Formats: sequence, C-alpha cells, structure tokens
Amino acid sequence: MSLFRVFDISGSGMTAQSLRLNITASNMANADSVSSSAGQTYRAREPVFSAVYDRSREGLQASVGVKVAAVVENRSPLQQEYRPDHPMANEDGYIFKPNVDVIGQMANMISASRSYQSNVEVFNTSKRMLMRTLSMGQ
Repeated sequence: MSLFRVFDISGSGMTAQSLRLNITASNMANADSVSSSAGQTYRAREPVFSAVYDRSREGLQASVGVKVAAVVENRSPLQQEYRPDHPMANEDGYIFKPNVDVIGQMANMISASRSYQSNVEVFNTSKRMLMRTLSMGQ
C-alpha cells in the first residue's frame, strides 16, 4: 500500500466521524422537544458506515476507507406522557417526546470524538514519516 493511501483512509475516517458527531449533536439538541402527535415527533438518527474496498488488485480486497452508507431513523418507540395541562398536548392529553437516549448519545459522542482524534494522529504521523523520508536525500 502506498503511503499516500493512508491519507485517503484517515481522511475518510475523519469525514465519517465528523458526520457521526453532527448527527449525535442533532439528536441531543432535539432530546427535549415535544410534539402533539407521533408523526411530528423527532426520531433519533444514526449513521450506517460501510467499508470501501480496493477491487483493482486481483484476488485481494484491501480496505481503503469508510463511507457513510445511510443515515437511518431509530425505530425504538417514542416516549408518550400524559400531560393534559401542556399546551402541546393532543385531545387525549398526551405529549410525545423523542426516542433519544441522552446517556447513550453522550457515549456515542465521546466514541466518535476519540475515533476522529485517532484518525488525525494517523494522518499527522504519516505526514511526519513522509517528510522525514523526503529529507533523507538532503
């Protein structure tokens, strides 16, 4: 594998983890939103990643990065709460809250942040190695 491929791989990882951080932040920002119907209620979203393979080599499938295959809604049930005095309550007195697990989202945010940080380290280390290799001829 070429040293330059490392930049592509770590760059794709940083892009994927950046999107994961944005989706997690969006989930946390909407965790306390309230709606009067299940159809209008915010649902937590999650990214789905897939590996990207290099099929140019015969018989070998070397991974060359990651991509976001989709962003899907979490299908776990919404929270329904009986609050007839709430201005957003429906005719039965219920409000609907998102299916966002704030503690799980915080753990997800920490994991994404550390993964991003690891990809930055790989990128910087590869850059230093390349610069040292180039300076060997001087």
